[in-house]
Amino acid sequence: MSLNISYNRIWSIAYPIILGSVAQNLINVTDTAFLGRVSEVALGASAIGGMFYLVFINLGLGFGTGAQIIIARRFGEGDKKMVGKTFDHALYFMLPLSILAFLVLFAFSDDILRPLVSSDAIYAASIEFLDYRVYGIFFAFAQILFRSFYIGIARTQIITWSTLVMAVVNIVLDYALIFGNWGFPEMGIKGAAVASVIAEAAAMAYLIINTQLKKHPINFNLYQFNAWDKALFVRNYKLASPIMLQNFLSLGVWFVFFLFVEKLGEQALAISNIIRSIYIVLMIPIWGFASAANSMVSYLIGMRKQGYIMLLLRRILLMCVGGVLLFVFASLAWPEAILSVYSSDQGLIRKSIPVLYTVNFSSIALAIGFVLFNGVLGTGKTNVSFVIEMIVLGFYVSYVYTLTNYFNADIALVWTSELLYGVLLTSLSWLYLRKGNWAAGKI
Repeated sequence: MSLNISYNRIWSIAYPIILGSVAQNLINVTDTAFLGRVSEVALGASAIGGMFYLVFINLGLGFGTGAQIIIARRFGEGDKKMVGKTFDHALYFMLPLSILAFLVLFAFSDDILRPLVSSDAIYAASIEFLDYRVYGIFFAFAQILFRSFYIGIARTQIITWSTLVMAVVNIVLDYALIFGNWGFPEMGIKGAAVASVIAEAAAMAYLIINTQLKKHPINFNLYQFNAWDKALFVRNYKLASPIMLQNFLSLGVWFVFFLFVEKLGEQALAISNIIRSIYIVLMIPIWGFASAANSMVSYLIGMRKQGYIMLLLRRILLMCVGGVLLFVFASLAWPEAILSVYSSDQGLIRKSIPVLYTVNFSSIALAIGFVLFNGVLGTGKTNVSFVIEMIVLGFYVSYVYTLTNYFNADIALVWTSELLYGVLLTSLSWLYLRKGNWAAGKI
C-alpha cells in the first residue's frame, strides 16, 4: 500500500463523515426547532432525556472507536482477513452491551432522573420521551459498528448516505408525529422520540443492505463467526474499554452540566438546549477531521511510517480549524436569524445571543483539542487518553459546579466551561504527542 497523507487524501476520508454529520445533525436541529414551538418544557425535557440516552450510546461509541483503531491498523498492515475477524468479535461484545444499556434505560430511567431534575414538568416530559426513545439503542449500536468498519478501511462515503437516509426519515416523521400532520396522531415530545427510533432503524437497514451489495463480507471476511478467539477478544476489550469509560464519563459530565443548568430555571435550560443544537452543528467539521486523524494515525503506524504522524496532524489541524471558522463567521454574522430557527420568542433569542458568542470561540479551541486527542487515540495508547480525559473533566465539572452553586453565574459565563475544556484537552494531548513514548505501540 502506498503512503498518502496529502490534503486531498485527508479530505477524501473526512468529507463523507462531515456530510454524514450534517445529515445526522439535521435530526438534532429539526427535533429542537419543532419542540421549541411546542413549549419550553418540551425543549428542556428533550435536552435532559436526549443527553441521558446519549450517555449510554457513548458506551457503544467508545467500543466502536476501539474497533475502528484496530481495523485501521490491520488494514494498514494489509491483513483483510483480520479486519473481518475484528468486526465479528466487536459484534460479540456490542450485542450484549446494547441489551444491557436497553435494560438499564428501560427499568431505571425514572429512578435515576427523579432526584436529579428539580422541575416536575421537565422530569415527566423527559420520562415520556425516554419511554419511546430507548428502543433505538439497538439500531444505534449497529450503526456504530458499521461506521467503525468503514472509517477503518477509509471508505467513508457510505456514512454520508446512511445518515442522509436517517435525517430524511426523521424530518418527515417529526413533522407528522409531533404536530399530528397528514392524519397522524399529535404526539408532541413522544412523536420526536418515535421518529428518531424509526430513522435509526432505516439507517441500519441501509448499511446492512449496502454492505452486502458491495460484497464486503467476501472481500473482508465479515460475518464468518468462526470459533471465538479469546486472545483477539481480550485485545479488543483492553484497547476499547478505556475509551468506553472515557466516553461514558465525558458525556455523563455534559449531562451533569445540563442538570446544573436546570437548577438555574426552565428558561436557562431552554436556552442551553438551543445552544447545544447550534454547538453540535459547529462541531460537524471537528468530528469529521478527528475521525480521519484517529484512523490515519493508526494506519500509518500499521505501515511503520510513524515519522509522518506529526505532519499529518498539522495538515488535519489546518483543515479542521479552517472548516470551523466558516461556521463561526456565519454564526457571528447572523446570530438572530440562526436562533430564530429554534424559537419565535424574541426574549429567548435575545438572551441566547451572548451564549452563542461564547460557544463560537470555544469551538475553535475544541477543533484543535479533538484532532490532537484523536491522534493520541490513534496511537493505541487508550490508557493515556483516558487519563487525559479524566484530568480535563475534573477541572471542567469543578468549574461548572463553582459557577452555578457559588457565584449564581449567568448562562453565558457557565458556557465558558467549553473553552476551558478545549484549552486543557489541547495542552495535554499536544504534550503527550511531543514527549510521550507512543511510536512503537502495538495493538
